[in-house]
Amino acid sequence: MKYDVVVVGAGPAGLSAAVEMKRKGLSTLVLDKGSIVNSIQNFPPSMIFFSTVELLEIAGIPFVASSPHPTRIDAVNYYSRVAGSNRIEFRGNSRVLCVNRISNGADSFQVEVKNEVTSEVNFFAAEKVVVSTGFYDHPNLLGVPGETLPHVSHYYNEPGRHFGQRVVIIGGKNSAVEAALDLYRHGVAVVLVHRGDSLGKSVKYWILPDIENRIKNHEITAFFNTRVLEINPAGIMVDVKGRTENIGCDFVYALTGYHPDISFLREVGIDVDAQTGIPGHNPKTLESKVPGVYVAGSIVAGYDCNKIFIENGREHGKLIAADMVR
Repeated sequence: MKYDVVVVGAGPAGLSAAVEMKRKGLSTLVLDKGSIVNSIQNFPPSMIFFSTVELLEIAGIPFVASSPHPTRIDAVNYYSRVAGSNRIEFRGNSRVLCVNRISNGADSFQVEVKNEVTSEVNFFAAEKVVVSTGFYDHPNLLGVPGETLPHVSHYYNEPGRHFGQRVVIIGGKNSAVEAALDLYRHGVAVVLVHRGDSLGKSVKYWILPDIENRIKNHEITAFFNTRVLEINPAGIMVDVKGRTENIGCDFVYALTGYHPDISFLREVGIDVDAQTGIPGHNPKTLESKVPGVYVAGSIVAGYDCNKIFIENGREHGKLIAADMVR
């Protein structure tokens, strides 16, 4: 099948780009290895966005919710409605294996896709490709024994499942701090383990006093300057300033951040800076160094995922669509 544009990634930035392209009259297909806004689907069920609905809107479509700060469910419903009302052609469970230029002298590509459920492989032709794969699907691994044990997760879920348990949280930035506070307030004994000598500087200012007071009052146990050596079924082994110590627990959340899929970008042929993870691109058009291939969303910022959020990544589609029709 042939399309004007294939968008890889169905997050808010990818969907916004798809809507803008359809409005320009370009036939568009959106592919994602998971579901629509797959990363948001994996956020904690009780999560509430700090951003207001106006800042999360895409394509000029109003985001109506019962509160100015929507929940995860509100966001999933909204972005699904945007895709449906704009008749975006979407294929979920579709992992893009490779993007190859068709050698006919034109800026056209063949996109090879594998269905994650049936393992069926399909091919789609496209004049242009937009890569908007985000970063939330790729956690920063600790690289220690036991990291793949069933009681270890790189994604925080919900506190109720851990009532009465002792849970270790590895990390010291926003995700780790918010999870620690949420667990503590739901009857969970929380141990926070962080390799730095203090909490991350990026921790939101309105929750920093809360976590600091919980630690000061010994309501949450914190280990700083601590390196994880091993995770085992009974707990974790750590190095605390040169001293080895075992911390017993029932569950481990390794909330050490996430990174973009650099390997996929390079397979597509996009140059990626080794230090920053930023893909080579024209900031005015977002076209990469591969003619006809564009980047959108958080991957534009490389490893510094705090620079691009839904609030500004949603504008990328307009730049890309304008350049394509030009």
